[in-house]
Amino acid sequence: MSFGPGARPPIPTVAAALTALPLCFDIERTGRDTLGSNGPTPPLKVTVCVTIADVELIAKERDRLLQRSARMIGIGSAIVALACFAIPGVLGLTTLLSTLPLFAVLVICHARLGASQSALWALVGIVAGLGILGVLLLPIGSPAGSALGTAVVPLAGGSIAAFAIVLTTGARRITLLVIGLVSAVVLTELVTGAPAAVSFAGVSVAVGWVLAAVFGYWLSASVPRAARRIYSIGRAHRAERQASETEAQRRQGARLLHDTVLATLTMLAHSGVGVAATALQQQANDDARLLRQLRLGATPTPQSSGGYNLEPVEETALGTTLESVKQRFGRMGLEVSWHGTGQVLLPSEVLDAFLLALAECLENVRRHSGVTDAHVTITDDDRIVRAMVTDAGVGFDIKDVDEARMGFKDSVVGRLKEVGGSARLFSSKGAGTTVVIEVPK
Repeated sequence: MSFGPGARPPIPTVAAALTALPLCFDIERTGRDTLGSNGPTPPLKVTVCVTIADVELIAKERDRLLQRSARMIGIGSAIVALACFAIPGVLGLTTLLSTLPLFAVLVICHARLGASQSALWALVGIVAGLGILGVLLLPIGSPAGSALGTAVVPLAGGSIAAFAIVLTTGARRITLLVIGLVSAVVLTELVTGAPAAVSFAGVSVAVGWVLAAVFGYWLSASVPRAARRIYSIGRAHRAERQASETEAQRRQGARLLHDTVLATLTMLAHSGVGVAATALQQQANDDARLLRQLRLGATPTPQSSGGYNLEPVEETALGTTLESVKQRFGRMGLEVSWHGTGQVLLPSEVLDAFLLALAECLENVRRHSGVTDAHVTITDDDRIVRAMVTDAGVGFDIKDVDEARMGFKDSVVGRLKEVGGSARLFSSKGAGTTVVIEVPK
């Protein structure tokens, strides 16, 4: 944006600046701590923040809801009252015609009240409604019938009382509400002319006003309360999602380091026995590049076992990546024999999990089996791609494996489970080991 000579750029007003500031309040659980399996439970503290703009939006929605409720009840009651007056014998024709302009003003005020926040429409509408009751007291036309007392209830206790819904906040509005209530009850008693001190029509009108006022007050208080709860639930959901994402990233990083850096360090700890020096050097260089990516905040994704990049791939052919797995383990002294098909397309995340789980199985063969060759058989059907990794090594008793070890439980089973796959392990001492891994297409 450019400004002419001598012109000043616009300076944000204080109100505009405050609109963007968050309003925060804490909800804290205090009292005695409870003991759980992991020790005492600390006090729970949740901070909920909203901006002034959010508060203003909630207030506008609340007012709009109040106005629309008053309009719907008021216009409906006015129609009912006019229909009652039009019943033959309730009012004379001259009196009925005299009330029609005031009924029109009353309906217009209700319609405008639904689109405007001004209390002026409520004032004019109450005056018009009370004016109808005043016209009924005038000695014009033929005398009213005995049913007039019942006919005025929808007018005084319904249509006029509907304005009380928007008059429950602020001193001036409450004053107008009280004046309207008293006037409506008094005029209703005068119109009915009942001999009792308080007639049924008067009580009905008073109850209508009270119910409208209570409904308006309840609605005014409930909307902000519900909004605060929604904000609290939303913030708790975001915090839970962030914690889940952080945990998933932590587990992914742990698996990544286990499958790469820790494997290389294990080879170095054994002085690289059975691995060529060039292969060990290349593996160390790959791991160093991976660590640099992690340090820079990147999230490397495996394109093939032993190699990572930052470019997502929607779908990759399995055959183009199995060869790189074979070459990697060939450099480390494990001869892998492939059987079956490799021409299968898999989604990127499924392929990542499949290859890394397969590589971990072969790494376990290289480390623990005592043999230098393994067989991998790839099969697939309409729904599943399956790989069977077999070696004729020393084998082991599955019951003797520590459940806390990450290798198979996390890098194979856990990784496959995240993409809807599974893994099965078969082994016994002296009879070798077979692992079957499956992933969906």
